[in-house]
Amino acid sequence: MKKKWMATLCILCTIGLVGCQEKSVHEKKQEQPIKDLEHEVEKKPVTFEQQIDPIVEVVDPTTQAIIQTISPKEMGYGTDVQLYTKKIEQLVKELARGNEKTAGYDKRMVLDKLDDQGKVIKGSPLIVLKESELVEKILEVSATGGKVEMPLYITESRYYFEDIPFLENVVVASYTTYFNTHDVGRNKNIELSAKAINNVIVGSGDYFSFNTVVGPRDEVNGFQPAPEIINKKVVMGIGGGVCQTSSTLFNAIDQIPVKFVERHHHSLDVGYVPKGRDATVSYGGLDFRFQNTTDVPFLIKANYSKNSLTVEVRTAEKYVEILKKP
Repeated sequence: MKKKWMATLCILCTIGLVGCQEKSVHEKKQEQPIKDLEHEVEKKPVTFEQQIDPIVEVVDPTTQAIIQTISPKEMGYGTDVQLYTKKIEQLVKELARGNEKTAGYDKRMVLDKLDDQGKVIKGSPLIVLKESELVEKILEVSATGGKVEMPLYITESRYYFEDIPFLENVVVASYTTYFNTHDVGRNKNIELSAKAINNVIVGSGDYFSFNTVVGPRDEVNGFQPAPEIINKKVVMGIGGGVCQTSSTLFNAIDQIPVKFVERHHHSLDVGYVPKGRDATVSYGGLDFRFQNTTDVPFLIKANYSKNSLTVEVRTAEKYVEILKKP
């Protein structure tokens, strides 16, 4: 009886051991796929950034509006860095200077001027979009994406309002040219352009642009057909005669210490100023520009009469010595 009991016990233990072994093998089969999956996750992590291409948004700092959305991947980022950089430079150039469809952010300064009662008519500041700085900012975030603010530099006209009542006090420079009283259309154009530059305040460091101040020379603005010089020929054109105003202005301004930024000669000699002393202009093209490099403001006065034009530079008495040319 004892032998039978021992045999039965051995059989039960054997079965128990086999049962344990079977369970262990089953657990291993369940664990193996999980370990393999964990290994794959560690080997190839999937992130949010990998699923979505980075986007660069160019923002106007004055309005916080998104002006341009850039997809670096679509523009070749990561495959040809040099080509990608050139594309960004072209895009930024158009943002600053504009194209055929859209005006750029760069704006020339429109100077303040006085009305007939001596009150200030506000112009608008100089605005410059720093192209190289914006390109650098875009390149820095092209890999990860993000928002980039346009680096806009805004310069206001520099003068003190308390100086305004005294800017007409002293004439520091003056120049007069003459014209034929019978050239009605031409004389009207001189009169209109003279009125446009009259009473313009040029502050310290300010840029003066004849085309910006006078504006378009067209029939809408009252300009009339008159003879003008184009490519060494005298032809009829709207606004002929305006160059006498710009040339008279140049000869007055040249008597004080300023920096000439842009000036051009006619293709033919003109009779109202000595040879080489002219300043031809064309709206949308040639311009006459200068910068007031002194530390004081001055006022431009343009006096039109029936046969002459006189341009004066005036300032407050305390500034006279500074505006004298060395």
